[in-house]
Amino acid sequence: MPKKSAHTLLHTSCLTAIAVIFAASQIHAQPHPKPDMPLSERHESKHEIDHLEEAWRIAALKPDATAMAALLSDDYIGITANGTLQSKDETLSNLRSGAMQYKQMELSDRKVRFYARTAVVTSRAEVTGNSPGGDLTGSYRYTRIYVRDSKGAWKVVSFEASKIRESDDKK
Repeated sequence: MPKKSAHTLLHTSCLTAIAVIFAASQIHAQPHPKPDMPLSERHESKHEIDHLEEAWRIAALKPDATAMAALLSDDYIGITANGTLQSKDETLSNLRSGAMQYKQMELSDRKVRFYARTAVVTSRAEVTGNSPGGDLTGSYRYTRIYVRDSKGAWKVVSFEASKIRESDDKK
């Protein structure tokens, strides 16, 4: 086979592969014609998640490591506002020892989205407290991810918080 022909064949093969990958990604990127769960089930699940969010807030404020343990999955991982990772055991240990102390926590602007057996919660939190990393006082945005386990219970599998930068902090 001449060199030019092999180059052309390779070029054509690459373009074909790119086209197939692009087409496949577009199929999966299209919105689903039906929601992942019926409206009545979404409504009930939203009510459950709202209740769990309040249970989490109360457990953090008390602090109640037993109640918190019931909310977190065994493979839970949290990402704190300063970027450190915390397992379920580390999170519970910080609550038990008093290293993590919330004096006040007001939640607002909650949005809950469902994807099959997964719920993604985004919210705003006004917090006063301390952590092993220092003062926690401030405004935060967070994402908490719940997954329905094999027994039908929602468990927190992931959490990430980011401090909201006020206009004066942007300098």
